[in-house]
Amino acid sequence: MGKCGNPVETAYFCGMTESAPLVAVVLLNWNGQHWLERFLEGVLKTEYPNLKVVLGDNASSDQSVDWTRTHFPQVEVIQNDKNYGFAGGYNRILEHVKADYYVLLNTDVELPQNWLMPMVELAENNPRIAAVQPRFVLQTDRQYLEYSGAAGGFMDSMGYMFCQGRVFDSIEKNEGQYNTSKPIFWACGACLLVRTNAFWQVHGFDDDFFAHQEEIDLCWRLQNSGYEIYYCAEAEVFHVGGGMLPPSSPFKTYLNFRNSLYLLFKNWPLKTLLSRLLPRLLLDGVAGLKFLKDGKYKEIWAIVKAHWHFFAKIPQLLRKRRYIHHVEDMQKLQGYYPKSILWQYFVRGKKRFTDLN
Repeated sequence: MGKCGNPVETAYFCGMTESAPLVAVVLLNWNGQHWLERFLEGVLKTEYPNLKVVLGDNASSDQSVDWTRTHFPQVEVIQNDKNYGFAGGYNRILEHVKADYYVLLNTDVELPQNWLMPMVELAENNPRIAAVQPRFVLQTDRQYLEYSGAAGGFMDSMGYMFCQGRVFDSIEKNEGQYNTSKPIFWACGACLLVRTNAFWQVHGFDDDFFAHQEEIDLCWRLQNSGYEIYYCAEAEVFHVGGGMLPPSSPFKTYLNFRNSLYLLFKNWPLKTLLSRLLPRLLLDGVAGLKFLKDGKYKEIWAIVKAHWHFFAKIPQLLRKRRYIHHVEDMQKLQGYYPKSILWQYFVRGKKRFTDLN
C-alpha cells in the first residue's frame, strides 16, 4: 500500500479520495445467477474510494439481470442482444463504460476487501503498465494456487503458455514463493485490471477468439505497443475456475487449440512464424495421439475442427497482422521463456516454475 509522505505515491493513497482514478469492475455474465448470489456482494464491499460495479450480460436466459436489479440496484446493468462470448461480449459492454481503469472480473471469483488498491497503486506508479493481475488462489482449497492465472503468465519458445505456480497440470501450493511483483507475459482475464486508454489503443479484444486466450492476445499486443504487463503480489483473489465450461469439454478443447493458432499466427514475428508454425501444428497432432490413447475421440475431432477453421481464417489473420507492430526479438518481451517448456517438463522432469532456469 502507498504511505503518506512518499512523494512518489499519488494523493488518494493518503486519504484524498477525490484524486483516486475511477475504476469500473465489470462482470461479464451468462446464466451465472448462482455465482452472482455467492460473490456479487463481496465485489460491492471492495475497499476503494472511486469504484463503480457493472454487470454486463450476454443475453442470459436465467434470472441474472432481474435478480441483480432487485438485490443490488446500485449495480449498473448493460445487456448485449446475444451471447458474444468473452471477447466480443466485453468489447460491446466496455464501449458503454467510462472509467480510468477497467477490472474484468469473472463471476466465480471471491474477493477480499483489500484486493484492488495494490493493483491500482502499481499501475499508477508506472504509466507503462497497461495490465495487472493478482495472485489467483483456488477458492475451494486455499492451500493451492489456481490453474487459470496462478501468479502470472509466461510463454515459451514454441508458444505454450504456463504460469508462475502452474506448469501444465502441475499446480503448486500457495506457500509465499511468489511474493514479489514482477513483469509477466500475460495476465489472466478472470481478474484483470487494464488501463482504459491502452485497451482501446490496441482495439480491445479480438472478437474472433470468442473465449479462451483472448487476454493473452491482448497482453501480447500491448507489449508489442510498448506497454508492460504485471503480476501484483500484494493482491490476492479466490477463483473457483471452470465456471463457464467444465474442465473436460470438447468445445473448450476446440477453442484452446484454434485460438492458440490464431494467437501465434497474429503475433509471432515473421521469422519466428515461418520457423515454428509447422512444428507447432505437428505437436498438436501429438496431443491428438494422447487423446486417442485415452479414448477421448470427441477431443480428437475438436483438434481437427480447430485446424480446419484456423486454415480457413488465414486470409483474415494476415490482414490483422498488418496492424500489429511485431517485436522481432522475442527475448525483448517480458515473461518470454526462450526454451521449450515441453522439454523441460516431460523430459527433464521440471514440474515447478521455480525449477526452470
